[in-house]
Amino acid sequence: MTESGNDVFTVKVDKEPCIAKAQIVSRLLAKSIGLSDVGSCCVVTSVSELTDNLVFHTQKGGTLTMIAIKQNGRAGIEIIAEDEGPGIPDLKHAMQDGFSTNHGLGGGLPGVKRLMDEFYITSEVGTGTRIVTRKWQQCR
Repeated sequence: MTESGNDVFTVKVDKEPCIAKAQIVSRLLAKSIGLSDVGSCCVVTSVSELTDNLVFHTQKGGTLTMIAIKQNGRAGIEIIAEDEGPGIPDLKHAMQDGFSTNHGLGGGLPGVKRLMDEFYITSEVGTGTRIVTRKWQQCR
């Protein structure tokens, strides 16, 4: 894990123990910026899914970067998952509930999209995948 400044953390994710490390860092960062318990849980669950994908769908893993962000007076967390894996041939299909390439439940990426406030994905076959997602502090 590397730290850049006080609010950017990058975890190299290439084996299962890295999933737990990313979960811990994401929970601490989410709480430090004032996300609610529910918001923090959404972040940690999303990080679990994204890092699981990095471990089990790529040969070399990838990176997960977590950034404390601010916009319009509210705090949030941005999570970027990047890999140089096989890519996703059909993003529309991959974003449907129930679709799985490894006999799982097929709720991973659609679940992350539902749990987070913003979700963007790009993927190119043979080049890799990049997912950017954000969770914002709720107005009180």
